[in-house]
Amino acid sequence: MRDRREELAAALAEVERRVEDACAAAGRSRSEITLIAVTKTYPASDVRLLAELGVSNVGENRDQEAAAKAAECAGLGLTWHFIGQLQTNKVRSVVSYARMIHSVDRARLVDALSREAVRAGREVDCLIQVGLGEGAGRGGVAPEEAPALAGLLAKAEGLRLRGVMAVAPLGEDPGAAFARLRAVAERIREEHPAADVISAGMSGDIPQAVMNGATHLRVGTALLGRRKPFVR
Repeated sequence: MRDRREELAAALAEVERRVEDACAAAGRSRSEITLIAVTKTYPASDVRLLAELGVSNVGENRDQEAAAKAAECAGLGLTWHFIGQLQTNKVRSVVSYARMIHSVDRARLVDALSREAVRAGREVDCLIQVGLGEGAGRGGVAPEEAPALAGLLAKAEGLRLRGVMAVAPLGEDPGAAFARLRAVAERIREEHPAADVISAGMSGDIPQAVMNGATHLRVGTALLGRRKPFVR
């Protein structure tokens, strides 16, 4: 366990250096950025070690895995982010532990989230997932449709519209993709000033995301290493 802790500590220090360098290049403060450790396929023991190292935001993209880890790590004061594509039949479970859902991409999902948030007596932060490229296969609403969906979400009981999320399309310059996301975010903020979150950037495109206004970075591989099969 000591070796794993040292491994994670070194990786976290390197990621922090990269984030700080990106902030310096963009003329931004490190305090503007929330680092989310994406722990999919890694055990709850890694989540505990990251918490000991000062990480407080954890992201997952599969409910079965996320729900188990959130229960096992209850009491650590962690903020859980659901970042994967969300099926409506998983909404009740996700609402029970996630503080922020990054992948709202359709009206039916807004309705389901609102219903379950109200039932649970919770208020859940939500981001509109924006699709940035045709055929990218990574989900999301079309950029031109995002403002209308944001308006629907903003009116939904039990939910709070916080901003937008996207994944840079494979094979495209991430900087150009994130510039398009920033434009969508600015358009939404004209109507909803409190929607100031831009969730963008992963292990390979931190500088481009920070340069284009990202407030939340979703970093997995650079922190935890190559993915392994999840065993519950």
